[in-house]
Amino acid sequence: MKLALLGYGKMGKMIESIALDRNHEIVLIIDQNNADELTVENLQKADVAIEFSTPDTVLNNIETCIKAGVPLVVGTTGWYGHLQKVKDDCLSADTAVMYGSNFSVGVNIFFNLNQQLAKMMNNFADQYDVAIEEIHHIHKLDSPSGTAITIAEDVIAEFDKKTEWVDVKSEDEVTNHKPEHLIIASYREGEVPGTHSVIYDSDVDRIEFKHVAHGRQGFALGAVLAAEWLKGRKGFYSVKEMYNFNA
Repeated sequence: MKLALLGYGKMGKMIESIALDRNHEIVLIIDQNNADELTVENLQKADVAIEFSTPDTVLNNIETCIKAGVPLVVGTTGWYGHLQKVKDDCLSADTAVMYGSNFSVGVNIFFNLNQQLAKMMNNFADQYDVAIEEIHHIHKLDSPSGTAITIAEDVIAEFDKKTEWVDVKSEDEVTNHKPEHLIIASYREGEVPGTHSVIYDSDVDRIEFKHVAHGRQGFALGAVLAAEWLKGRKGFYSVKEMYNFNA
């Protein structure tokens, strides 16, 4: 399979390495140094594009891929306010887009089990409160992580007591929020690849559900798996539709 990589930071380089190991070919690499080479003509050399750039560039990258009719895997977050427009554009162009906050197999298993746990714990909402904690390396600028937001939204969908998530960066902020707020405590420490915890706390015990990434490999492999899945398909997908654990 011929791949285009849009974004060539640490994640892009890891995706390249895994894709080559899986016998794929990289036919286009775009980063801030050659953004003018992101053209319909260049993109059409690829079977699928994988996008891990920045919130400032992602929408233009998506739009260009849709114009080129090249299936696109989007790992960048921060653009979901435009989700419906991108979906409409994708379907109108009869091409394919898959988006997700995290493509890792393990994280998507975690997502699925998190939903099931939240549904179960909703029966005991009078006894338990719930909060989320995420820890990432100091180079990560966004807060909370896209993965933490997905976890929070899935909890809110099942745990009736919580209606919206809020990001806090110190214990002092916690007291300023209402009971219906789902707190996401975000920490930036050292070179931590990514740790996400969902914590249910009561007067008598504490249930902690945690995913710890050992590196970026799982995220990058998931993106390549998504590209393999998306090739030849049409439509607008979330990564959860690829894994489809409930089928």
